[in-house]
Amino acid sequence: IMQFVENILASGVLLTTPILLAAIGGLINRLGGIVNIGLEGKMLLGAIIAIIVSANTNSWLLGLLAAGFASSLAGFFFSVLITRLNANMIIVGFGLNIFIAGLVGFYLKWFHGSSGTLKIENTVLLPKVSLPFIHELPLIGTLFSNKDPLTWISWIIAFSIPWIIFKTRLGMRIRCAGSDENVARSIGLNVNNLRDFSSAIAGFFAGLAGAHLSIGMLGLFSMGLISGRGFIALAAFYFGRNMPIRTSLVCLIFGILDSMQIRLQGLGLPSEPVQAIPWITVIGILSFMGWSEQRKSQELK
Repeated sequence: IMQFVENILASGVLLTTPILLAAIGGLINRLGGIVNIGLEGKMLLGAIIAIIVSANTNSWLLGLLAAGFASSLAGFFFSVLITRLNANMIIVGFGLNIFIAGLVGFYLKWFHGSSGTLKIENTVLLPKVSLPFIHELPLIGTLFSNKDPLTWISWIIAFSIPWIIFKTRLGMRIRCAGSDENVARSIGLNVNNLRDFSSAIAGFFAGLAGAHLSIGMLGLFSMGLISGRGFIALAAFYFGRNMPIRTSLVCLIFGILDSMQIRLQGLGLPSEPVQAIPWITVIGILSFMGWSEQRKSQELK
């Protein structure tokens, strides 16, 4: 049983990485004043760009960077439609998801004759990093040893973000732009530029998240690769109350739940109800949060 639990936790840490990266980006964007519904599409874009660039350059690092910058560009255009053209952010986000999915599907069909899957032989995957002094430790070695660099980087970023957001000038400007637009403009801040920047950052992290799925775990691309992780990331920073550390812990919970449903399927349990475990958890937590907030408001009255 202990070995089973350790395996769930170890794969849970790995499965947390794409959710964590997307959630951090979405959190920054939310603090800047934009709710980023388009994380799913940007992750999909990052996933396919990463595998194409990795295979053609023989470099996983270039694959990651290309994925991040491509999705960052998509994030910037997403933001411009909202900040400059006053489009509804929810509609633009859903529209972006549909547009990218259609564009990727067209590319696969037209250039590769595939209906939804792409595997390129020369794809270079993310290497695994195993630290000797950690590998020997019980449980901790199982959890943190033999992980790819992006998993390590995602947690370093997660614990650095609070300082960036709350202690640096740029972080405070982004929060000001998101909390009160009129105050931000009155002190000379360009709100639109700050929101565009936060959207580009969110796109970059979402691109890295998608790249982790394609060249970090599977070594191939499929249209169903993201499987709602962008929306789980969206839920994560809402559960975390826009606080980076809380958001990171929520992402870890979702990663472990994802790992659990995969392991349970391996034991022969029906796949459909087991796959619903993360989503049932999301609905349950959202319902509880809504109930608790309603109860607090009634008590204040």
